[in-house]
Amino acid sequence: MIKTELYNSEYKPSIDQKENVINFLFNNLQEYGDPRSDIEKAIAYALQEIQSFGGFVLVSYSDNEISGVVVVNETGMKDYIPENILVYIATHKEMRGKGIGKFLMKKSIELANGNIALHVEPDNPARYLYEKVGFSSKYIEMRHIK
Repeated sequence: MIKTELYNSEYKPSIDQKENVINFLFNNLQEYGDPRSDIEKAIAYALQEIQSFGGFVLVSYSDNEISGVVVVNETGMKDYIPENILVYIATHKEMRGKGIGKFLMKKSIELANGNIALHVEPDNPARYLYEKVGFSSKYIEMRHIK
């Protein structure tokens, strides 16, 4: 059994716990990651520390060290846009291939109210995990950056 901790608008992490989660994601997302400031914003959104629809942060532990993290943000929409977006998922670099990511994905699907979307780079090996737990590719995302 994987030990987990769930954080949301009602049960928030301490300042140190939050900082540990941010550092974990920044260090373990590797080439698929974002700047620390973006990770911090996604977590603040999930915890409703900023104006948002909320969401949750699910953290797994192995021997009292973080082994994986998922950040899910609620979109405030339904049907035409999924109710949730899985913003980040990462497992510890040295603990990959042990089922932690799959466990976190399944638990996140169970916890989320409504459908979930996620973005994944075509060459990201995690794509196969997402497909195994039921995600499918419906669109090609295109962005215009101002």
